Amino acid sequence: MKGKTDYLLVFANEVEIKSITPNLNEIAKLNARGVIITAKGNEVDFVSRFFAPQSGVNEDPVTGSAHTSLTPYWAAQLRKSDLTAIQLSERKGYLQCKYLNDRVEISGKAKLYLQGEIYLK
Repeated sequence: MKGKTDYLLVFANEVEIKSITPNLNEIAKLNARGVIITAKGNEVDFVSRFFAPQSGVNEDPVTGSAHTSLTPYWAAQLRKSDLTAIQLSERKGYLQCKYLNDRVEISGKAKLYLQGEIYLK
């Protein structure tokens, strides 16, 4: 299915999500920001990965915006509003997601990626 900006592809299980090798050249040709793949998780409610080579990101480590599509989908499938998730990128991201009907609340622990300073004159 296609959401507002991304395609959402649902697979049978977590093993499939871990083992997929995306064809980034083909994904880059799609008329979308990116492709989200997902499945029911083994130890969490759902797992996912996100590919957006046309946006300059082959595989995003943890994609908050993708979880705004994933959370309503899995809330409906699992009939619950509080969900746990793992984005199975190389770095991995652990998220708690809450479906609030017209909003999605996402939380988790962040990892420092970049630190810098900006000087204004």
